[in-house]
Amino acid sequence: MGLLTRLALPLLAVVVVVQAQTIGRLDGTKNSAAEVDATIMRLMKAAEVPGVVIAIINRGQVVYEKAYGFRDTERKLPLTTDTVMSGASLTKAAFAYMVMQLVQAGQLDLNRPIFEYLPKPLPEYQQYVDLKDDPRYKQITARMLLDHTSGFPNWRAFEDDHKLRIQFEPGSRFVYSGEGMDLLQLVVETITKKNLQALMQERVFGPLGMTRTSTVWRTEFDTDYEWLRRVRPLHRAAEVDAGGSGRLSAYHCA
Repeated sequence: MGLLTRLALPLLAVVVVVQAQTIGRLDGTKNSAAEVDATIMRLMKAAEVPGVVIAIINRGQVVYEKAYGFRDTERKLPLTTDTVMSGASLTKAAFAYMVMQLVQAGQLDLNRPIFEYLPKPLPEYQQYVDLKDDPRYKQITARMLLDHTSGFPNWRAFEDDHKLRIQFEPGSRFVYSGEGMDLLQLVVETITKKNLQALMQERVFGPLGMTRTSTVWRTEFDTDYEWLRRVRPLHRAAEVDAGGSGRLSAYHCA
């Protein structure tokens, strides 16, 4: 990204929303706010990252939330804790959270083969016609799709022929897969008879007060992404993709 990836630390803009004196770690030890800051700024400088927002959660509460750097280095516009950013594969985690709500409600069984939830055989869906000669698709469960053990590759687009294949026995090992999330999206939308964007708004973004969050593009995001247009064409996701279409911002719960 050229100049936009070069961070001048003496000009570093910092915005703080929540700042605890000490931050708990998984091993039970503590970090000071100063230690967190020093680590973040060292890593940003080493990787030439122009801006970062972090949120640290202890026992279900945000105890430290801070923005470092710039959303536009050319005009020195600071990154803030509510600057909208591309969620990319963080969408998978938000989607999985919603899926587990359906599991708790008894609408989805993690261990039931997903083909049983669909009104027609999986290979009869256009995007899964490549599986017509591989009956192993009948072994795939929602659990396998969530824990990346379905046998699918990450994306079929990365394959030489762009075809989708089950590359190993479902459930036998881990391979990170966006394709698996997309299949689970099909199942979830079939079960609920709702579009995934509506489900995420109803079950995740709305209840958590994530007012500047969406799985599809909203026009008010344009301001935050103005700098990006000078670097490369701006992708505006018109259709939700559980594997990674989200535009997830920092959030503030009421």
